[in-house]
Amino acid sequence: MGRVAVRSPGRVLLPLLPFILTALVGCRFVNELAGAAAGGATAAASANPLVGVAVGVAVNSALDATTDYIVRTRQRAEQDAIAGEVATMSVGDRRPWEIRHDIPIGNEHGEVQVTRMITTPLASCKELLFSVDSGSGDELKRAWYTTQACHNGQQWKWALAEPAVERWGSLQ
Repeated sequence: MGRVAVRSPGRVLLPLLPFILTALVGCRFVNELAGAAAGGATAAASANPLVGVAVGVAVNSALDATTDYIVRTRQRAEQDAIAGEVATMSVGDRRPWEIRHDIPIGNEHGEVQVTRMITTPLASCKELLFSVDSGSGDELKRAWYTTQACHNGQQWKWALAEPAVERWGSLQ
């Protein structure tokens, strides 16, 4: 009589482990996992573990740089949306702002207020108080931050590199 193979639940879930861990840990883990997979495959194909390690490190670094670029681009779009709102505002004016990304993840909105005008021979700037809202109605949570925007040619641009460290946490 033939043997019947019995699979334990752990072995059934083993192929899904990378996806489960990715959901729990986030994007950086995906980059590390892809680097390890590329390095392992290269080491096996070339029979040289040093080549595999080099390829794994290179793939991980390239994916980390790509992730950082995407985060910076989305951050710049959010900053430009806020700075664009203040172009026609005077001190004390308040108005809503929002950003809608092409990929609708991380769409943000809030309120911006000009608190001070700073005029020097080099630049015209405005000091801003802006909020980032989450939730709605009775569960609206509003976090406030300060920054500056300066007139740059035909547009207003974000002037400070780090207006609120906790706000741009992914770039720390």
